[in-house]
Amino acid sequence: MKVRIPSPLRSYTQQQAVVDADGATLNELLLDLDGRYPGLRFRMVDEQGRIRKHMKIFVNDESVRELETRVDARDEITIMQALSGG
Repeated sequence: MKVRIPSPLRSYTQQQAVVDADGATLNELLLDLDGRYPGLRFRMVDEQGRIRKHMKIFVNDESVRELETRVDARDEITIMQALSGG
């Protein structure tokens, strides 16, 4: 399925804004992404296996926080990262 990557994480995907990934759950999809683009999953998932607070993941137009969320090959996944500054 197609996964949209935010600008701050594109250094992991050779600057690609949209990449392909496979999986039946969001967790499997992120593991597949990490296999293709090492280090990417750690930027999105913390050591306790939770989506980091500053990350938003959308399956189609629905924001999800659970890694066990089911995904389908027809779904569009969008990853967003909150920006902060002073």
